[in-house]
Amino acid sequence: MIAQDQRFMALALSLGRRGLGHVWPNPAVGCVITQGTRIVGRGWTAAGGRPHAETLALAQAGKAANGATAYVTLEPCAHTGQTPPCADALIAAGIARVVTALTDPDPRVSGQSISRLRAAGVEVVEGVCATEATYDHAGFLSRITNGRPLLTLKLATTLDGRIATASGDSKWITGSEARRAVHAMRLSHDALLTGGGTARADDPTLTVRDMGPVANPVRVVASAGLDLAPDSRLEQTMDQAPLWLLHEETAETIDWSKKGARLFPIALNADGHLEPTAMLQSLGTAGVTRVLCEGGGALAASLLKAGLVDRIALFTAGKMIGADGLPSLGNLGLSALTDAPEFSLLNTRQVGADTLSLWSNT
Repeated sequence: MIAQDQRFMALALSLGRRGLGHVWPNPAVGCVITQGTRIVGRGWTAAGGRPHAETLALAQAGKAANGATAYVTLEPCAHTGQTPPCADALIAAGIARVVTALTDPDPRVSGQSISRLRAAGVEVVEGVCATEATYDHAGFLSRITNGRPLLTLKLATTLDGRIATASGDSKWITGSEARRAVHAMRLSHDALLTGGGTARADDPTLTVRDMGPVANPVRVVASAGLDLAPDSRLEQTMDQAPLWLLHEETAETIDWSKKGARLFPIALNADGHLEPTAMLQSLGTAGVTRVLCEGGGALAASLLKAGLVDRIALFTAGKMIGADGLPSLGNLGLSALTDAPEFSLLNTRQVGADTLSLWSNT
């Protein structure tokens, strides 16, 4: 039974990942319903956060849900929001056994569904594939427990850690396959974050391209003075994706507000820059669970110094620029190696002519 539970939970996790970047502020849950070894229902959280995975899987299973086992990657909800509690739906459908990966830390749920299911005579098995589920649900868990989204820092550098030549030429450090991989990565995040300097220098759109018709993540620009070009591509593409602006509290906001941007006043830190923790917490309050940062070296350094970088996606190209090139990170102000931010390697793979290494701070 242990091997079977792990197999079906692994399938439920793979289904849940389809919702990453599209279901916030809800978690991207997967659900599989089985009769013995036969799958009778599957579901994952729909775009926008509902219907929930359990609702979709139960609808597919129909009468076959009676006496079945439901594999759910996160404890089913116990509260009534825009939809009734999933725990009650599982009980009403006659589910005999529920296998979960994680307890939901949301205080509206946190163990209440497990108790309700057991009180109704449903067998509950907890903690199956918990490590994998913790990784997948890290953004949701961070927002609930830390008040901020998971932050992944994307870097694309040469072998010697440079992102541009001394003259500023940076197109392209990595190849087309790596750039396509970045667009796929954008799809699994709720928001993309960049700094005002990068927005002015590169004039990006920060949309997903060459991936078919998709829903773009929110574009977030941290610009203390809101001194962005009025005819930028970010402004020109506001009909394609939302634009959120993090700015200093006294910045002039009227023009951007009229254009439809959402504005977030942020306090300045002692260095006169937008306070990084406040930036992330404001996004968490707005419901964002997963952020991909594609900013420049200064923004990356500020996030690292504040201990806000949870993961790093490092694309490395087989090129060398030298000491006069622009480094991938700004000044961290370290005096001792023991003070350096430390990350553990998760995996490495080849992407075209480049490599992608994924790192985590846990």
